[in-house]
Amino acid sequence: MTTVETTFNNAGTDNPAPPQAQRLSLYVFALFFIFGGLTSLNDVLVPKLKDLFSLSYTEAMLVQSAFFFAYFVASIPAGLLISRIGYMKAAVVGLLTMAAGCLMFIPATLSTLFPAFLGALFILAVGVTTVQVVANPLLSLLGPGSTAHSRLTLGQGFNSLGTTVAPYIGAILILGALNEVDPSTLSGAELSAFLAHEASVISNTYVGIALIICLIAAIVWLQRNALKSSKRPERLNPFSALDLLKQPRFAFGAACIFLYVGAEVAIGSLLTDYLMLPTTLHLVAEEAGKHVAFYWGGAMVGRFVGAALMRRYAPGKLLAFAAGTAIVLISLSSLSTGSISGWSLLAVGLFNSIMFPTIFSLASEGLGERAAEGSGLICCAIVGGAIVPPLTGFAADLSTLSLALAVPAICYAGIASYGWYARRPHLAS
Repeated sequence: MTTVETTFNNAGTDNPAPPQAQRLSLYVFALFFIFGGLTSLNDVLVPKLKDLFSLSYTEAMLVQSAFFFAYFVASIPAGLLISRIGYMKAAVVGLLTMAAGCLMFIPATLSTLFPAFLGALFILAVGVTTVQVVANPLLSLLGPGSTAHSRLTLGQGFNSLGTTVAPYIGAILILGALNEVDPSTLSGAELSAFLAHEASVISNTYVGIALIICLIAAIVWLQRNALKSSKRPERLNPFSALDLLKQPRFAFGAACIFLYVGAEVAIGSLLTDYLMLPTTLHLVAEEAGKHVAFYWGGAMVGRFVGAALMRRYAPGKLLAFAAGTAIVLISLSSLSTGSISGWSLLAVGLFNSIMFPTIFSLASEGLGERAAEGSGLICCAIVGGAIVPPLTGFAADLSTLSLALAVPAICYAGIASYGWYARRPHLAS
């Protein structure tokens, strides 16, 4: 008879029975889907708000800065929240915070001010951060340690399913009007009316999302007692996790999460505008937004394939290969035109696929009871999504979108180095 060897010391919980572990895994996969979809929806918001408020690339990238800065602020508190109330209740808190952020798009729409949208995105992202800090270690622990790499990659596959579906639907709901109206040609009352209408399109979309999230939060709440509480004393110092940075493998991995998220988000954010260029695919806004689904869809396909490859090949070597291939594709896109330029950049998504779960699991090897702390600290590094995209946008403002792709290419070079560095399994001390 097979058993699931799982220890929940870091979360304050005990081993669930195998059927419970399987059921909880399904809920965790659903969480991956939700926060993936909401994150990739920003790729549609960037060009939308850029046109509505006549922003530069640097200013438009503040959408991603507002969203991903929340990871830096909320990740460690989220890890502490898990130790205090447990995984499932913390997930509910995160989901309700996400719903609150979605509802804040209503006052943002009424104000028609760009900073108000950034504020709503920040609150939404605090909830996303909490859910992600819950999901990563919980999924890692719901099964044998020998298959943790594969399980996390599979979870990221569901994350990618969300990131694939959301931009396509978002392009239809949010970007459609940009095909017909150029806001720069309007003025006075006509411009105000257009901005108010288009802002309401955004808020209506996010209110619908809030209702779905509240339903899911209710379902997760019903499972709040599926894991029993532990008597392990809590860690009260919110900065106690920082000493994990003394471990080179962990510190290098956290830095690579910063680089990876920054590169992935920068490319995704610029794709719509990039594919509209006459030198690439020359698409209208809605069609270009729909094509972003291929970028995230490639990541989805790659993660399901990667879940199988991780059982046969060293994760570090696969990571180095994927990052190296991403650099080649970016270079090809920058140096070519037409379909080759557009589709080679979209293909980067396929090789992004295994990067986050592989970096996360390589960095987390050997943390044991400190897995939740490590997850919180690693998720702080997701702030790379707040910093690398504006740097890429600034490079685009100074030169061209093609040349600005050098910024994410540099990030992938760092990731390739880590893959080679961590190619051998961690040896317990």
